[in-house]
Amino acid sequence: MAVLRRIWGASIGLPSTKWMFGLAAFFMQTESELILKSRRVIPARLLQAGFTFKYPHWPEAAEELCSHSRATGH
Repeated sequence: MAVLRRIWGASIGLPSTKWMFGLAAFFMQTESELILKSRRVIPARLLQAGFTFKYPHWPEAAEELCSHSRATGH
Protein backbone atom coordinates (compact mmCIF):
# COMPACT_ATOMS: atom_id res chain seq x y z
CA MET A 1 0.00 0.00 0.00
CA ALA A 2 2.90 2.37 0.67
CA VAL A 3 4.10 1.98 -2.93
CA LEU A 4 0.60 2.51 -4.30
CA ARG A 5 0.04 5.60 -2.12
CA ARG A 6 3.40 7.07 -3.17
CA ILE A 7 2.75 6.56 -6.88
CA TRP A 8 -0.83 7.81 -6.66
CA GLY A 9 0.34 10.86 -4.72
CA ALA A 10 -1.61 10.19 -1.54
CA SER A 11 0.42 11.48 1.39
CA ILE A 12 -1.34 9.44 4.08
CA GLY A 13 -3.36 6.28 4.35
CA LEU A 14 -6.19 5.73 6.77
CA PRO A 15 -5.86 2.82 9.18
CA SER A 16 -8.26 -0.07 8.68
CA THR A 17 -9.62 -2.26 11.41
CA LYS A 18 -10.66 -5.89 11.33
CA TRP A 19 -14.38 -5.04 11.60
CA MET A 20 -14.10 -2.85 8.49
CA PHE A 21 -12.71 -5.79 6.54
CA GLY A 22 -15.44 -8.02 7.93
CA LEU A 23 -18.09 -5.60 6.68
CA ALA A 24 -16.40 -5.30 3.27
CA ALA A 25 -16.12 -9.09 3.03
CA PHE A 26 -19.83 -9.43 3.77
CA PHE A 27 -20.75 -7.12 0.89
CA MET A 28 -18.18 -8.76 -1.40
CA GLN A 29 -19.61 -12.16 -0.43
CA THR A 30 -16.21 -13.53 0.54
CA GLU A 31 -14.32 -14.42 3.71
CA SER A 32 -12.54 -11.64 5.62
CA GLU A 33 -9.60 -14.01 6.04
CA LEU A 34 -9.00 -13.81 2.28
CA ILE A 35 -8.65 -10.04 2.59
CA LEU A 36 -6.60 -9.95 5.79
CA LYS A 37 -4.02 -12.62 5.04
CA SER A 38 -1.35 -11.87 2.51
CA ARG A 39 0.21 -14.53 0.36
CA ARG A 40 3.39 -14.49 -1.63
CA VAL A 41 2.53 -16.44 -4.74
CA ILE A 42 5.09 -17.40 -7.35
CA PRO A 43 3.53 -18.54 -10.64
CA ALA A 44 5.96 -21.42 -11.12
CA ARG A 45 3.98 -23.18 -13.85
CA LEU A 46 3.61 -20.02 -15.91
CA LEU A 47 7.29 -19.18 -15.57
CA GLN A 48 8.33 -22.75 -16.42
CA ALA A 49 6.14 -22.58 -19.52
CA GLY A 50 8.02 -19.46 -20.65
CA PHE A 51 5.38 -16.86 -19.78
CA THR A 52 6.78 -13.39 -19.20
CA PHE A 53 4.96 -10.72 -17.28
CA LYS A 54 4.74 -7.25 -18.76
CA TYR A 55 5.26 -5.80 -15.27
CA PRO A 56 7.09 -8.42 -13.18
CA HIS A 57 7.66 -6.11 -10.19
CA TRP A 58 5.04 -4.36 -8.06
CA PRO A 59 6.30 -0.75 -8.32
CA GLU A 60 6.21 -0.84 -12.13
CA ALA A 61 2.82 -2.56 -12.12
CA ALA A 62 1.45 0.00 -9.64
CA GLU A 63 2.72 2.86 -11.78
CA GLU A 64 0.99 1.44 -14.86
CA LEU A 65 -2.17 0.78 -12.85
CA CYS A 66 -2.31 4.39 -11.60
CA SER A 67 -1.46 5.79 -15.02
CA HIS A 68 -4.18 3.72 -16.68
CA SER A 69 -6.70 4.62 -13.99
CA ARG A 70 -6.03 8.33 -14.40
CA ALA A 71 -6.22 8.12 -18.19
CA THR A 72 -9.49 6.20 -18.28
CA GLY A 73 -11.14 7.57 -15.16
CA HIS A 74 -11.51 4.11 -13.63
